[in-house]
Amino acid sequence: MGKSLIYGQLMLVMVMWGFNVIAIKVIVGEFAAVTITSFRIFLAATVVVLILGLKKQIRLPKKKELLYISLISITGVLGHHFFLSVGLTQTTASSSGLILGLVPLFTSILASILLKERLSIMRMVGIFFGLFGVSLVILVGNGASFTFNLGDIYIFLAVLTQAISFIYIKKATETMGARLVTGYTLMLGSFLLFLLSMIMEPNGLSSLKDGTALGWSVFLGSAILATAVGQFLYNHAIQYIGPGKSSIFMNLTPFFALIGSFLFLGEKITIAHFLGFVFIVTGVILGSGIADRIRYRRMVKEHG
Repeated sequence: MGKSLIYGQLMLVMVMWGFNVIAIKVIVGEFAAVTITSFRIFLAATVVVLILGLKKQIRLPKKKELLYISLISITGVLGHHFFLSVGLTQTTASSSGLILGLVPLFTSILASILLKERLSIMRMVGIFFGLFGVSLVILVGNGASFTFNLGDIYIFLAVLTQAISFIYIKKATETMGARLVTGYTLMLGSFLLFLLSMIMEPNGLSSLKDGTALGWSVFLGSAILATAVGQFLYNHAIQYIGPGKSSIFMNLTPFFALIGSFLFLGEKITIAHFLGFVFIVTGVILGSGIADRIRYRRMVKEHG
């Protein structure tokens, strides 16, 4: 598959994930946070598994693959979605989306250490630009000062656990297809989340009967589009271009989260947000390796 198609695929995922922050904010406002999250992930897993079953692409994982699936489920599903859903009950959707923009930094650092991925000068500059853009938006979002509440800390932990999971996804997809990894991890993770919800939210199931039509509609869209389709497409990208380059695109999620906050929650967006977006886009172009590839092709053309 061509890298241009992969990059376009990642852009679509970032749109869905940016808007999904708004969706989750709505969902956890109507239902018990961990309980509804376990159901959302389970529905997403069911969709993926059904597609795999129809295509006859399901097989049992090998011992080493099972280890990676377990680690991804614990970090990328149980950890990430637990901290994200609980965090969104205690902080704003816009702040959450902005903090999630820190994922590329952690993923690139982990990839360079654990996977021995080389960070070129261009990519390091791209990471800096992307993070600078995110920082600009965070400053604006917090009234020109860095202030964190407990919800912000939970979102930060969601960032850390997701970054760790991307490393394991890269390992798992070396021998197993991204679709199968997605299906197994979402299914296992949803059960782990449900077990946790039974402990933390004894009355969580009873909260489901109080949901509105809007709440359930947002729930379905979030589960099927953002969680099932989005996670599958992102894992697929990791399989082809690695976690470091893929995660650079997550610098775009703050922008789309801001747009969603403005459209659906009525939050204010200033010129500084758009300046931050310019830095973020520049960071994506440099940090994803696109600039390196263009430069290399020009050199080959000039000397070829």
